[in-house]
Amino acid sequence: MNIEKMVKRKLGQHFLIDDSVAQREVDYAALTKQDVVLEIGPGKGIITRLLAQNAKQVIAIEIDPRLISQLTLFIPGNVTVMNADAVAIDFSTLPRFNKVVSNLPFQISSPITFKLLEYPFSKAILIYQKDFAERLVAVPGTKEYSRLTIGVYYKAHCRILEQVPRSCFSPPPRVDSCIVELIPREKPAFDVANERFFFNLTKQLFNYRRKKIRYTIKSFYGGHGALPYLDQRVEDLTPEQIGELSNLLGLHD
Repeated sequence: MNIEKMVKRKLGQHFLIDDSVAQREVDYAALTKQDVVLEIGPGKGIITRLLAQNAKQVIAIEIDPRLISQLTLFIPGNVTVMNADAVAIDFSTLPRFNKVVSNLPFQISSPITFKLLEYPFSKAILIYQKDFAERLVAVPGTKEYSRLTIGVYYKAHCRILEQVPRSCFSPPPRVDSCIVELIPREKPAFDVANERFFFNLTKQLFNYRRKKIRYTIKSFYGGHGALPYLDQRVEDLTPEQIGELSNLLGLHD
């Protein structure tokens, strides 16, 4: 394997090469000349060019300096390319953006998603690996249902717009991808008294998803026999029920 291929794999780079998919992704964002768009991982610029044509400004964050040198040869003046790690950079230091359109590097899908949901924007159109996208929109009782599902549902409206074959990327990933729409909620989907406690409880419960809830709670929080759902497994509870359990458990903790 040559050095370039090794670096691409390390960075999780699978470049979108299908123009029609790129066009549909940008169309889903419904851009206007008032929009400032964040793109994470522009790669070779197939989406960047379309964004520049439709938006007021594009902020493109690319970690690979070799790709930046290529991008700067053809990008228009309303695109700012930054050589940075999108996971590490503070989004509040960037020009204020209101939309996000990206073919996300697979390896940073989870941290970037949760990082974005802490920032105010109106819509994100993102390409994710298919199994990750299915976890985002999973329902209770399925193997895809996870703490990722809960965290995203709590913060945003999420839906899969279309499936993208692996042949639309170079190098092709091992699985297909999906274009996903994320729209932040004006307020969380349900009330929790302590968000940190709620997310920690969710993490612990899904770490032991096949155990009845009573055993996980007893191990980490002590015995609370009067709580609901103790004889169920977390994978069978709705996000709202996990929130209810968090609020009740927090009163005793």
